[in-house]
Amino acid sequence: MTILLTALDPASTFKDLPDAITIGGMRLSREKFVLKATAIMAELPDQGPVAVLAEPTMNAVAAIVACLLKRVPVIPIPVDSGRQEIDHFLRDSAATHWIGPLPDDLPLPLATPTVAAEDQALPAMIFYTSGTTGAPKGVRLSASALAAGIDALAEAWQWGPEDTVVHGLPLFHLHGLVLGVLASLRIGSKVIHTGSARPSSYAAASGTLYFGVPTIWSRMVADKATARQLRDARLLVSGSAPLPVPVFNGLAELTGIKPIERYGMSETIITLSTRPDGERRPGWVGMPLAGVQTRLRSENGELIELNSDETGRLEVRGPMLFDGYLNQAEATTAAWTPDNWFITGDLAVRDESGMHRIVGRESVDLIKSGGYRVGAGEVENVIANHPGVAETAVVGLPDSDLGQKIVAFVIRADSASSLDAETLIEFASRNLSKHKRPREIVFVDALPRNAMGKIQKKLLV
Repeated sequence: MTILLTALDPASTFKDLPDAITIGGMRLSREKFVLKATAIMAELPDQGPVAVLAEPTMNAVAAIVACLLKRVPVIPIPVDSGRQEIDHFLRDSAATHWIGPLPDDLPLPLATPTVAAEDQALPAMIFYTSGTTGAPKGVRLSASALAAGIDALAEAWQWGPEDTVVHGLPLFHLHGLVLGVLASLRIGSKVIHTGSARPSSYAAASGTLYFGVPTIWSRMVADKATARQLRDARLLVSGSAPLPVPVFNGLAELTGIKPIERYGMSETIITLSTRPDGERRPGWVGMPLAGVQTRLRSENGELIELNSDETGRLEVRGPMLFDGYLNQAEATTAAWTPDNWFITGDLAVRDESGMHRIVGRESVDLIKSGGYRVGAGEVENVIANHPGVAETAVVGLPDSDLGQKIVAFVIRADSASSLDAETLIEFASRNLSKHKRPREIVFVDALPRNAMGKIQKKLLV
């Protein structure tokens, strides 16, 4: 089988159940799921990567697992990707195969299989994450990194085969796919993907661990009767962006459960978390997981002592970190310190006990909206392609529901005085995932700049 999905091994001692895996309303035992994945595996090429449209269906999950079983790199493709995004994913990864419906009959530039470079280990999975200054970068994750990340969480959350995971998160993100589904196929727990992230869908499922992002939990707190239906859960887990303190407190009051917060990114899986048997402090993301080390650096590059309340740049290392960015040696080198610590780009505070609080990004160019991380540069590149746009700057502004909403400040071209916001948002939506589209367009005559001519986005926030 594979070192990753140990609960699918026929020789494992995990108890199987007829509804061990529920995706999109379809229920399968692990044995029947393996048969489904094996049938797909027989049709896979010997070399990849293989791109899978990561729909919330049993077929899509089985296809992803088939790639892992065959040890062919798999790329989960966002279901709402635009043409430009799909073209980039496929060309950049040199994908050799596509699984799933073809969006809008888009012709696929599938590549001829190539042999991986000797100094670049074959990844199990490639997640594309938005860069802050351009096209998304492919994050190369090995099977051993995925296994280490899952095992560390299982230990921290006391997560075992007797648990049932419930969530409705997208399966093209690490949170929804790796934590939300693949982890159960390693740990032996049941998993229920609700198909949607509505509070009513969560409440209708019977589980012990519920996974969500702040937007989901905010809506849950607003629906008090539904929130109270989660009182029998063991853990409510929030991630992908900071959970507002009023939402934390609201969940605790309505369910009797203080939520677990954790911190991670595609490059690191999860590195920090609060614990069921430890302090769960509103606004804090907890302690390092097993095998993880963290450190903070001041603005002038000096290490910050553990008992300091000073904010610093968070750097981490551990067995669950990625193997580098696909085809981007310079970006990979820039992401690591000379002594091999990963530079997260986030600012944090660490108290005397080692508890961490994430303060924000070093850059204003990474927007956290509805649980997604969106690179402002990618959105800017698309908007700038409209003939009526002379220049644009994209930022994230505070939003009570999404955490941050994507707002584009736009200078119209001289010939486009009639260009309106609705037209520009619709244009962006055709070429970007739904969650990356701007929610608001602000037309301006000029953008704030420094003496070197660089746009000062902090003046727009």
